[in-house]
Amino acid sequence: MQLSDEEENYNLSLSKFESMLKTNKVFFFDSEEFEEIILHYLDTGKTALAKKALKLALDQHPKSTGLKLVQVEMLIFEDKLEIAEKLLNELYAIEPHNEEIYIQKANICSKRDQHEKAVEYLKMALEFTDDYADVYNLIGMEYLFMDNLEEAKDSFIKCLEEDLEDQSALYNVVYCFEFLDKNTEAIEYLNNYIEKNPYSEIAWHQKGRLHYGLNQYEEAIRAFEYATLIDEDFLGAYMEKAKAYERLNQYDKAIESYSRTIELDDATSYALLRIGKCHEKLGNTAFALKFYNDTVHEDPLLDKGWIAITDFYVRQNNFQKALFYVNKALAIDNQNKLYWKRYATINKQMNFFEEAEFGYRKAVEFGDTELDTWLFWVDLLQFLGEFDGAILTLLQASEFYPESDEIEYRLAGLYFMIQDNAKAKFHLSNGLRLNFDNYVIIEDLFPIVWTKKTVQNYIAKHKRQ
Repeated sequence: MQLSDEEENYNLSLSKFESMLKTNKVFFFDSEEFEEIILHYLDTGKTALAKKALKLALDQHPKSTGLKLVQVEMLIFEDKLEIAEKLLNELYAIEPHNEEIYIQKANICSKRDQHEKAVEYLKMALEFTDDYADVYNLIGMEYLFMDNLEEAKDSFIKCLEEDLEDQSALYNVVYCFEFLDKNTEAIEYLNNYIEKNPYSEIAWHQKGRLHYGLNQYEEAIRAFEYATLIDEDFLGAYMEKAKAYERLNQYDKAIESYSRTIELDDATSYALLRIGKCHEKLGNTAFALKFYNDTVHEDPLLDKGWIAITDFYVRQNNFQKALFYVNKALAIDNQNKLYWKRYATINKQMNFFEEAEFGYRKAVEFGDTELDTWLFWVDLLQFLGEFDGAILTLLQASEFYPESDEIEYRLAGLYFMIQDNAKAKFHLSNGLRLNFDNYVIIEDLFPIVWTKKTVQNYIAKHKRQ
């Protein structure tokens, strides 16, 4: 690829400067060359070289406003705001119509969280700038800092009116629309934008994303297709298109799109997992298992991969294999609540009740507060005859689910079992109040309690009320 004259001159300036540093010879550079050299080092994170270049630059051009503004930028970067402000005031006295002075004043205000004042300075900069797009973009960012998404959106739109190719502004416009829950309006805006700039793959991709969010999967696919026609290496568009095909149950096409992402870049665990899921939906069990294994090989820490393999074997009723894989997962991460819940469920299916109870206990310990987890755990404790433990567990669960009739009926049954009739009737009354028809829980889980005439009379009496 041939470099432009401008790029060639820039590279020559950089080489000449670095040669000067190595030989300790002093070469002359004009102020604009120095500005480009300093900004290059700042952009690449070489702050020490940027400072050295700035010192040499100011030695050669002590009156250059441009270099002093670069100095201000460096001071702001280092949070030396008072020194930067003082220098800006001096520059303002010399060049009151220089838009960069207002931009840097706004930058200082922004650093101090004075975002409204920053916007005021940026609006002043608009009066003197030729680069309206850049200033509107900066205004939009300040409004984002203030969580004023409506004004931010309008500013980014103005930026795009000045510079249709500003991709960051385009992303920000869509972000604002989405945050304001105006996805339909965002699509309308993108349709108008695409009329002016039909070859913007970013616009097509964002349009597809918005359609996907509105469950308009066919429209989403069409938009992603355009994005990949414009840029055949657009990995993100292929990924999103695959997800949309999955939603339409077009698993062959989804596999094709996911596979394209693997061709474009290294295989991701997400793509491998989704290909596995699609193959399983198509009944290609051997392929599904292969891709699930590839998923955990690619990323052994991805819980969704291990869960996919485990669930695959559960669906095949191969609980021995399922248990083998969930144990492998737990060997990697023994604090994962999803692994422990599956460990418990599989052991329960295999009638290993003590292991199952342990699994549910660990799942809750590591943050699983789902109601069914509590209930499965309690039912196992009851089955194992640990009534006191079951009661304590249900009381803990009731803190998360204070209006659960399933908890109340179980507490009633357990209290009847340990002959604490006062508490039993209290919780039975709660259960009947919350959901009368669910009293069958007593009949199903506590047949001994159900046979008691006093319990049936109490339920019958409540029904008459």
